[in-house]
Amino acid sequence: MSSRAHQLFDPEAPPLAVADDPTEDGGRPGVLSIGALYDEVDAALTSTFPRNRQLWVRGEIQSFADQSGRSGHCYLDLVDPDGGDGAAPRGRGAPALKVKCWRTSWLPMRGSLAKAGITLAEGMVVVLRGTLDLYRPKGEIGFILSELDVTALLGRLAVQRAQLLRTLETEGLLRRNAALVVPEVPLRVGLVASPGTEGYHDFLGQLAGSGFGYHVQVASVAVQGGDAPSAVARAIAALSRTDCDLVVVVRGGGSKADLATFDSEVVARAIAAGRKPVWTGIGHTGDESVADIVANRAFITPTECGHELVLRVGQWWEQRVAGPADVLSRRVPSLLQEVQARDAAARGRLTHAARSQLRVHRERLTVRTVSLARLAPEGLSARQGALRAHAARMGPLALGHVAREAERVRSWRRLLTAYDVERQLERGYTLTLTADGELVKSAAGLVAGREVVTRFADGTARSRVESAELRSDRDEERNEEI
Repeated sequence: MSSRAHQLFDPEAPPLAVADDPTEDGGRPGVLSIGALYDEVDAALTSTFPRNRQLWVRGEIQSFADQSGRSGHCYLDLVDPDGGDGAAPRGRGAPALKVKCWRTSWLPMRGSLAKAGITLAEGMVVVLRGTLDLYRPKGEIGFILSELDVTALLGRLAVQRAQLLRTLETEGLLRRNAALVVPEVPLRVGLVASPGTEGYHDFLGQLAGSGFGYHVQVASVAVQGGDAPSAVARAIAALSRTDCDLVVVVRGGGSKADLATFDSEVVARAIAAGRKPVWTGIGHTGDESVADIVANRAFITPTECGHELVLRVGQWWEQRVAGPADVLSRRVPSLLQEVQARDAAARGRLTHAARSQLRVHRERLTVRTVSLARLAPEGLSARQGALRAHAARMGPLALGHVAREAERVRSWRRLLTAYDVERQLERGYTLTLTADGELVKSAAGLVAGREVVTRFADGTARSRVESAELRSDRDEERNEEI
């Protein structure tokens, strides 16, 4: 290293010796131009960090710009995670490193990351390998990325995933959805999928070809990208509040990077908190996402998920409908034969019993007919003799009864004649009546000046009462003595 380069990077070194030839820049010898300064800095960097020296750097992504669709390059800003290695904490004044990855390196690296299921994002801690670079137009020391430690990154992602699973288990959410009972005939299905994708068509194809009457309510979402986790979580929560029997989350084939949505905490919590069982068919064969673990059941493809749903309904159909119907159809002929045989036997027994009863009753009727033919003349003769005897007694008895009743009638007539009013009037008695025709039974009912009518046998006479005197008790006693 030259003495000038040493002076730039070692503040405690003695003053730099300069050439004796004076310059015209302010009369100060040894004044450097900007280009010369950067030459000295570049020389110092090259001496300490040769261009062929590969450095490993660890940092947290503060900003990330993927220019794959434009220039094909990638740009990152790294800071020390949590102020590690004694550096200043993150924030204003924290050390930062600008990282560039050229097109020739970034495009293959991006494909490798996608296959490994990794998507770079802000806040992710990465370990990079590359070389230092001095960018003279801006006076920046940058880092040219040539390799990214996928193993370390995957390890950190695995740690985060394991920590999420432990958290869910501690909160009692890991197997909460698995404890929900799937209805015996889940025909109302809530589907979380991206319409038009392969997984969407594979799942619905299984249902359509089953012949069963499924009712599918689709919640259209994007299953990958930055907004995918929240969209999937909202769709699961919304379908859980409907009347569907089952919520199904499907995703077609894709890279491992697409699984990031289903490893997110928001999706896992939406499944665990759902009030309906959740099945997943995320379209992967070698990996199990957090959503698969939290779900009621998980399938490796949407096709298998749909097949299992059809199989479940089909088993119910076979066990509860088709199976019993088949057994019934096979047993009905034999049952009919048995019933017909029992019916024929019962008819035979009934016919035999009826004929026996008819024969017995016929014999009894014959015996009674003979007895009646023999006893009838005797009974008739006896009844005729009794009738003649009753007739002989009836005449005198009737005449005697009529004579007695006639005498009773004459007696009642004589009695009635004795009390007849007209006869009493003819004997000299009279009846005293008021002007209204009411019978006067007592002198107490007469008052002076009142008009009365006296009835005789041959007519009536009207008179007016001048006075009415009541008979004394002594007169009544005298009359009684008389």
